[in-house]
Amino acid sequence: MRKISLVVLGAVLGASTVMVGTQTRIFAAGAANAAGSDTYKNLNLFGDVFEKIRSDYVEKPNEQKLVESAISGMLASLDPHSSYMDSKSFRDMQVQTRGEFGGLGIEVTQEDGLVKVVTPIDDTPAARAGVLSGDIISAIDGESVQGMTLNQAVDKMRGQVNTSVKLTILRGSAREPRDIAITRAVIQIKSVRFRQEGDDVGYIRITQFNEQTYDGVKTAISKFSADVPSDKFKGYVLDLRNNPGGLLDQSIAVSNAFLTQGEIVSTRGRNADETQRYNARPGDLSKGKPVIVLVNGGSASASEIVAGALQDHKRATIIGTRSFGKGSVQTIIPLGQNNGALRLTTARYYTPSGRSIQAKGIEPDIQILQDVPDELKGKDDTKGEASLKGHLKNGDEEKTGSQAYVPPDPKNDKQLKAALEMLRGTYTKAQVDDVAKPTEKKAN
Repeated sequence: MRKISLVVLGAVLGASTVMVGTQTRIFAAGAANAAGSDTYKNLNLFGDVFEKIRSDYVEKPNEQKLVESAISGMLASLDPHSSYMDSKSFRDMQVQTRGEFGGLGIEVTQEDGLVKVVTPIDDTPAARAGVLSGDIISAIDGESVQGMTLNQAVDKMRGQVNTSVKLTILRGSAREPRDIAITRAVIQIKSVRFRQEGDDVGYIRITQFNEQTYDGVKTAISKFSADVPSDKFKGYVLDLRNNPGGLLDQSIAVSNAFLTQGEIVSTRGRNADETQRYNARPGDLSKGKPVIVLVNGGSASASEIVAGALQDHKRATIIGTRSFGKGSVQTIIPLGQNNGALRLTTARYYTPSGRSIQAKGIEPDIQILQDVPDELKGKDDTKGEASLKGHLKNGDEEKTGSQAYVPPDPKNDKQLKAALEMLRGTYTKAQVDDVAKPTEKKAN
């Protein structure tokens, strides 16, 4: 899911690595020199090919595009989440993490050479036009996306506000093409929405983790605290379904809103001395009130960090279906003025108990499948991280496929209804077993 990135701005190396690193380099100097010699030979080969293209190609090539394409190909060979962003894409990414950008309002990934919709963002042109999670975009304005990089496809979908773009969508097992015209707009992402459920439960939905997310959660908790007497308030439903992730620091801050101590997440790079641990600070904003977290197959990266932290600390009950399973961290590395940036996978992350959910996902404490309308059956699942070509491997227990459907009408939302009943104490153990048994059979 290249558009679904757990972003860490900057990289930190511990000072204690200097001595060990120096000793290792001296010990392995011969091997390093040999490897370096091979590397320079390959770089010379690249230079020879580049010069041949410059001098002999049938038309004069754009040399900057040649270099950028070479960089993109190099990064694409690593894993699905490492990529090159040209200067425009880098600016777009920075705008998006601030919570406002131009476009259609969809999170996408690349699958089998086509572009797949992970989720349409709430209240955007794509959502209003009827684009659904799981839709395959085969063409943009009549041009096939086969052969395009994900960034190129995204660039074609973006454009000036109030201009139109036509997406050719393949939906369902039959994959019959249909055209959907969408008018571009300024996408203002309100990452947190909240409402009171009845007179005793606070519902908080996080659509993605951008720079505004923690403040939005803090505002929601403050509002509930002011409006509902503490002795009457039953707790919180934190809805992370179809949330593709976002900023690492925001996922840590949101987790900390419900924790007072303990580890939230750790990140581990290639070398042991690159491990970073992030711990909760005192001050549970929720004041210990019960929490239920909703997840599904569209919940990824930063969403999984929050769900994993609250689950491991037994601070929340997780309800829904298995999450996406994106357990890696991408560092954004600027390449200088007007040269764009690298999005490079630099670490895996681990939940407080030491779990890597890479290509496995978060297993909910109570698995509940939604009732899917007949016309959507067969297209209500996401394949997950384990299905992505070139994904980081994680042993023999990788899992693919998990339901990602959320009913548009809360009255039909079985997962939400179960969460509310649990908080109010009306959801019995027998009911949990009745709902969970068939779900487990179908989900595995």
